[in-house]
Amino acid sequence: MALLPEDIIDRLIQMERRIQALSTAVNTRPPLTEIVNGSLTVKRQPDPDDPSTAVTVFQLNSSGPDSSKPVLRIHDAYGHEIISDDVVTGGLARPWLPMLPPQSLALAQWPSTTATAWTTIARSVNPIWQPRMRLYAYTKASGGATGQVRVLVDGAAFGQPVAAGSTFDHTALVTTDMQGRFGQNMSVEIQAMVTSASGTVYAQPVMMHGFQS
Repeated sequence: MALLPEDIIDRLIQMERRIQALSTAVNTRPPLTEIVNGSLTVKRQPDPDDPSTAVTVFQLNSSGPDSSKPVLRIHDAYGHEIISDDVVTGGLARPWLPMLPPQSLALAQWPSTTATAWTTIARSVNPIWQPRMRLYAYTKASGGATGQVRVLVDGAAFGQPVAAGSTFDHTALVTTDMQGRFGQNMSVEIQAMVTSASGTVYAQPVMMHGFQS
């Protein structure tokens, strides 16, 4: 029978302790919720032959003033970059968001009415992507006339009517069922009416955008 080293038992005991310590460390390691000086890539893999990147977060590999800033990129299923941040100034790099072009200040070109009952003078249809909306509009009345302007969303009042000549500026919910209405169209109407014996009431929307809850 082969002779065993005298300290073999001690060695086995130490090895067992180390294995137990490693097992405990693996099972009790906290979840990974933070990445420091590294990068994260989330892969979209519909099939083994076509893995594609869905999300990447990394730091710029340079020595410039922006080298420590994280970079966010989100891609669609075809590899197109659909959302990214601007690492130079901050803010959004993609997508490019539409902006309202300058609107005419000539009253003759504004939506208007001479009616003495609520009348729709402008309407748009937009999909619902966010639960709230802000609408900002100028209003006017012809000389000596008085009137009111209001906004409806899907036929319901959006804020309170304003006197013609003041600014309509209101932010509020456009739906209370975001899960059910997401992506569906909503109708936005500007209505006006003359409250004096005669005259014309005008309204010109100059800003409208979605808002978070």
